[in-house]
Amino acid sequence: MSGLTVVEICAGAGGQALGLELAGFEHTLAVELDVHAAATLRANREWEVRVGDVADEGVWNPDDFSKDLALLAGGVPCPPFSIAGKQLGTSDERDLFAWAVELAGRMQPRAVLLENVRGLSMPRFSGYRQHVKDRLAELGYWSDWKLLEARDYGVPQLRPRFILVALREEDARHFSWPEPTPFIGTVGSALHDLMEADGWRGAAAWAARADGIAPTIVGGSKKHGGADLGPTRAKRAWEALGVDGLGVSDTPPTSEHPVNWVPKLTTEMVARIQGWGPEPEYEWVFTGRKTSRYRQIGNAFPPPVARAVGGAIASALKHEGAPKDLAQTEAEVMHDPIYVALRRADRPLTARQVIKATGGVIGDKDFEQRLGTLSRDFEIKHDGVGDERTYVLGAFKGFVGQEDHVRHLAFETARSRIS
Repeated sequence: MSGLTVVEICAGAGGQALGLELAGFEHTLAVELDVHAAATLRANREWEVRVGDVADEGVWNPDDFSKDLALLAGGVPCPPFSIAGKQLGTSDERDLFAWAVELAGRMQPRAVLLENVRGLSMPRFSGYRQHVKDRLAELGYWSDWKLLEARDYGVPQLRPRFILVALREEDARHFSWPEPTPFIGTVGSALHDLMEADGWRGAAAWAARADGIAPTIVGGSKKHGGADLGPTRAKRAWEALGVDGLGVSDTPPTSEHPVNWVPKLTTEMVARIQGWGPEPEYEWVFTGRKTSRYRQIGNAFPPPVARAVGGAIASALKHEGAPKDLAQTEAEVMHDPIYVALRRADRPLTARQVIKATGGVIGDKDFEQRLGTLSRDFEIKHDGVGDERTYVLGAFKGFVGQEDHVRHLAFETARSRIS
């Protein structure tokens, strides 16, 4: 083996897994809740795959896979942070981000890679993000967040992903975020060969009209219906590209279809938009029925993006390139000033003292609202009344492995709808 071993949690159907493999990592284990996605992993590679709740030690024991681990990676569930959802964060039974950080503390890999939706980068979760960074620092890791756009790494799609990378200081000094390698082309150029595969005479004209980048592919969840290309706004974007977004087709159009036909995408085409193919190294087989295949593809981390980030981590672990000042390597991500002020305080603070400690970033008018947002993910202890009321930052509310956490009951109750 290369020595760059990886354990991947919430592995899905293998988008991140394939990208990490192409970056030089070798899987010792992949853990996935969905049986169909797990079947796809097994159909493509002879990795050890465990199926079930990743936080259930009846499914796997992290201690059995900790020895000399180079990377802990995962695409932990997105709904707790999704802009399209309620952004419940720690109140969502699917939230495993903070738990994954604790898992890193237990397994002690040299590096950590976690990816999620753009919503996690929003102000709503600024305190949550800072908590993650602070906890990783306590565990001995330097860490950084960055929002990466899939089309900047060879994928014909508008798909922003929020990425966390953590490394030991001696390795972090060699880390740099990957340089963009933008996709050159359009949806038409990406899918032309697949559209004309069954003899459709309108394929060339269609490809010329489909002259933009695809909107974000939305895989959805078991709570929703069959496969289609997303909400109304996304369907309009697909319509502008000459694609019928009301469903996914079993086959491409044939010679019997008129040249001005408005086609639906097949799952093979959706996979191409997500970064699988056309190069042989990106070939991947998806198992299951059409709706299941579509969800597996739509919920995936695009392999070329995972490959780019994985390659940057691999280079850091090999200490390639001259070491850098860590302060110069961090991306600009705003964190919650109230969280920072309360966490650094050695005594309870009044509202006026908190506002002063933020350096004026927070004003009198928005203090209560910002404090309320922070209290969704943290306990805020308070005492007194009026101007003398004081505040103390209490415990993080999220699931980090507690046996008595409400997550367990909520997860079991909703398990049949979780994907």
